[in-house]
Amino acid sequence: MQKALDAAWTRQVLTFPNPAVGAVVSNIEGDVLGIGAHKKAGTPHAEVLALKAAYEALTHDSRINDIEDAAQLHTFLKKHHNNLFHKLSLHVTLEPCHHFGKTPPCSSLIEELGLKRIVIGSYDESERAKGGGTYLQSKGVDVLFGCLKKKCDLLLTPFTCKEQKRPFVFFKLAVSSNGVATGGIITSLDSRLMVHHLRDHCDLLVIGGNTVRIDKPILDARLCKGKAPDVLIYSKQKTFDQTIPLFNIPNRSVMIADTLDKINDYSMVMVEGGQGLLDTLSCEIEWYLIFESPHEKEGEAIRLPEGLQKIFSQKVGEDTMNWYYKHAR
Repeated sequence: MQKALDAAWTRQVLTFPNPAVGAVVSNIEGDVLGIGAHKKAGTPHAEVLALKAAYEALTHDSRINDIEDAAQLHTFLKKHHNNLFHKLSLHVTLEPCHHFGKTPPCSSLIEELGLKRIVIGSYDESERAKGGGTYLQSKGVDVLFGCLKKKCDLLLTPFTCKEQKRPFVFFKLAVSSNGVATGGIITSLDSRLMVHHLRDHCDLLVIGGNTVRIDKPILDARLCKGKAPDVLIYSKQKTFDQTIPLFNIPNRSVMIADTLDKINDYSMVMVEGGQGLLDTLSCEIEWYLIFESPHEKEGEAIRLPEGLQKIFSQKVGEDTMNWYYKHAR
């Protein structure tokens, strides 16, 4: 299950409004045959991608590599599985879906392939998709609920917030190896591209007034040709130079306020700022995404909030991307 979690965390936020989900297919000996992570809404779910990888590992049938459409993958696996999966297990961070949406239900695919055992992390509480695990149990599949449940539930936080109609808010920082977060570009192009992908999936960015005045940022998603989210400038002073690019992006709303009330009108909110905004919001924000460069930089190291717990880490080019969590007071 930890391998499934690690796969899912690489796609956190990027799957929104769908949940980030990971899956692993293994044999009786515990050998991993396939790993999958859901990539974005409308594409194959994690279970299907893990089953796809396992099918190729077992058969060396490369035809499946050319199939990316979810419905076509379901059809191919149902037609060509030849009872390959009967002794295999599937670990998945979220209960398999049990409805027809943009993709067919994973529950029916798992049933038809005849997997021996399904191990589930989090229950799917959504009215539309829940019930896959119970359905598979009713069909005689060995289903185990609650494996690494706390970790799987934590992974689901953005999706849970959406279901509860409240925003998921996280603070994004870029720091040098010695902790400096100021003085121009810090991280690699790979990390900056990742940030633009994240912005493309956010509907609101929150920044401080000093960032606008000093850096004059654009804060769009041009590196991935994505949409520019709305911007909330969190500032007591309401006067800004309206000619800077930030204010002149088509189809974007830029708001200026000295409260965060506006974030409740949005679903996915990324905060970008420096020490001042970090200090101001440290009691309100639970999630932090920090890109760390391997290079040192001159300047004063930023002071991070106390109590941060590292949840996941991965390389992005030469940099390291880390997700942290802490309980808000």
